[in-house]
Amino acid sequence: MGMKSRNGDAPDADLADLIPRLARAGVLVVGDLMLDRYVYGAVSRISPEAPVPVLSVDREVALPGGAGNVLRNLTALGAACAFISVVGDDQAGSDLTGLIGGQPNVEPWLLVQGGRCTTIKTRFVASGQQLLRTDQEVTGAIHPKLADRLCRIAGDALVATSVTVLSDYRKGVLAGEVPARIIASAKAASRRVLVDAGADFARYAGADVVCVTARDLGVSAADSAAMEAAGRAAIAAHGFGAVVVHRGAEGIALINAAGCQLWPPALPHLAEHPGSRDTLVAALAASLAAGAAMPAACRVAGLALGVAASRPGIAVAENRDLLAMLTPHGRAQRKIMAPELAAEHTARWRELGLSTAFVAVAVDSDVAPGIVAAAGCERLVVGVEVADEAAGSDAVVALLARLAARVDVDAVCLYAPAARVGNLTALRPDVVSVAAGAELAALVRGWGGVLREV
Repeated sequence: MGMKSRNGDAPDADLADLIPRLARAGVLVVGDLMLDRYVYGAVSRISPEAPVPVLSVDREVALPGGAGNVLRNLTALGAACAFISVVGDDQAGSDLTGLIGGQPNVEPWLLVQGGRCTTIKTRFVASGQQLLRTDQEVTGAIHPKLADRLCRIAGDALVATSVTVLSDYRKGVLAGEVPARIIASAKAASRRVLVDAGADFARYAGADVVCVTARDLGVSAADSAAMEAAGRAAIAAHGFGAVVVHRGAEGIALINAAGCQLWPPALPHLAEHPGSRDTLVAALAASLAAGAAMPAACRVAGLALGVAASRPGIAVAENRDLLAMLTPHGRAQRKIMAPELAAEHTARWRELGLSTAFVAVAVDSDVAPGIVAAAGCERLVVGVEVADEAAGSDAVVALLARLAARVDVDAVCLYAPAARVGNLTALRPDVVSVAAGAELAALVRGWGGVLREV
């Protein structure tokens, strides 16, 4: 049928009516649960024992990951959820039981398999940069008797909800015939199934919606024609109702019987973030459970991706955040962030292979020359350097708003003059554009950057 643009898309007024209804959605989530641990600190020296950085730990955070992060996103939107997964009889399993049970509006079914290791992913982070990740996991299929019990519980729980999400991180909960059995139960109960399963399509035959990346389809995110052809082939081969493609910086695509519709990111500069697939899946599921059509559900998912990506760590979006994103002012405000958050975004962009430029401006200066000097980079951070006592002045607030409204600016941060070196060291941009910065040349060269004075 060929590509379609956003013509005929749900107007913002309809989305504003839909978003509050997400709090009345009922969703069942079945999948792999894991414990995500984050260890934050600072690195100021190299170990004398080996050429490795020494992390001075400031704080630790533990969150439910995998299917648990889908649940976090759903409850943030106000949805009522049933949640089914398997943990081991260990401390991590006990921790997850408490974390899942502490989520609002959740009916948890955490089955315990004796002798099984609960999946733990631990990330060590300094200055927005991940230094190391360690994984403890068992990926084999859960015990057959436990799988039977899980399928029976899911068959009962899905009747009380509108949409079932299968979140497969390949840790064994959805191994074997478990997906097919749950999909069959959902079909018998006239309930829809939404799947996040990577490229393992055959095991999820008959699902109503399958969420994938362009890589899962074996195509480039920028090649719309190849993406549509691959999506249609998956639909024909496996009986899917629709394929939703998370295209990162390219946005979201919906491929179904009506054709292929494309939506750019709500915030292009923050299109990719940790946990973004979970955010996409949760927003789609809540929207469908609230009665939305697929195009409207995709737009809500795009808003949720923009909100979550504008925050540090594995963040979630709430209904009020989505409503704010419907206004140009709300979208622009998401670009204004603390230097620490800007450093997290530049680190993420580096991981994605995107070049970054930093332009320093004063309150009374013209930003245009600096942006010209930074041309050629794929992401642009503008730093406004101002003394602490003037940070809240009308002139500074107005400048931040003007910068954030520019389509060529991806992030705006405010910092004191004394923090210039530390701020740049944390950001590590490929190009630094400043009015007078000869003293910064050695610093910038140290991480392989280029200094361009204007």
